[in-house]
Amino acid sequence: MTSGSNPALAALALSPDPPAVPAKPVITQVLDTTLSVIEKSKRLAAWTAVDHHIRPEHKIIGIGSGSTVPYVVERIVAQGEQVNRDRVFLPTGFQSKELIVRANLRLGDVDQYPNIDVTIDGADEVDHELNCIKGGGACHLREKVLAEAADTWIVVADYRKNSQTLGTTYRSGVPIEVAPFAYAKLLQNVRRLGSADAALRMAQGGKAGPVVTDNGNFVIDAPFDADAFADPHSLLARIKLLTGVVEVGLFCKMARAAYFGNADGSVTIKWDDGKIEKGSSLPT
Repeated sequence: MTSGSNPALAALALSPDPPAVPAKPVITQVLDTTLSVIEKSKRLAAWTAVDHHIRPEHKIIGIGSGSTVPYVVERIVAQGEQVNRDRVFLPTGFQSKELIVRANLRLGDVDQYPNIDVTIDGADEVDHELNCIKGGGACHLREKVLAEAADTWIVVADYRKNSQTLGTTYRSGVPIEVAPFAYAKLLQNVRRLGSADAALRMAQGGKAGPVVTDNGNFVIDAPFDADAFADPHSLLARIKLLTGVVEVGLFCKMARAAYFGNADGSVTIKWDDGKIEKGSSLPT
């Protein structure tokens, strides 16, 4: 699932020498090993995508959201101060803004730079046609704006997000950003579209009440069955037409390519023309 701001991960991703930790029980060590594989796969996807698509001539670059994105920024920084000096980086939310600022990269906004060379972003799930579910971190309105503004939109994720059909691995549902005053009626209408378990996303960590996006809106999570996801574009259109919907976390046929880091140290690249490539070497 695409996450929101993760300062611990950001610090780890931007630090060449993670701090030493004391020995842990065997069960915890096994869990840490699993997480290490996942983090390495995220890093592989991000590094490879940056190497392939962030070229010296690219000056306006969109930085997306999620747990893979710190590795995108890490790899961009590794290109050097000289090449980054004349670049401007546009964030999709608080997390990516913090990553840009902490990396001493120049921060910009899409209202200043409506034409973007490349945007690299994460995803909650990607199907065989590069349709994506996004919005687990409640940033999908701004993410979609930066995706549409980019000449090239690239998705990076680990192997768990690579699916044949949407809704297979990401079961929380389609994220729908909605006007707060209309959420109750929209819940009824989304359920009538076939999402019987559609629900308002509630805040975690002790805060009472719903999640509020950077735009001041609420989020409805709407699970649909496999038949609905057979045509994601049609599902997107039906939801988007509901009055009060601000944006829908379905990104249909927008990506040029999707990069997935695999557990075996390889990377799978899916292209928008249907071609699939797999490489076995780590970027240097």
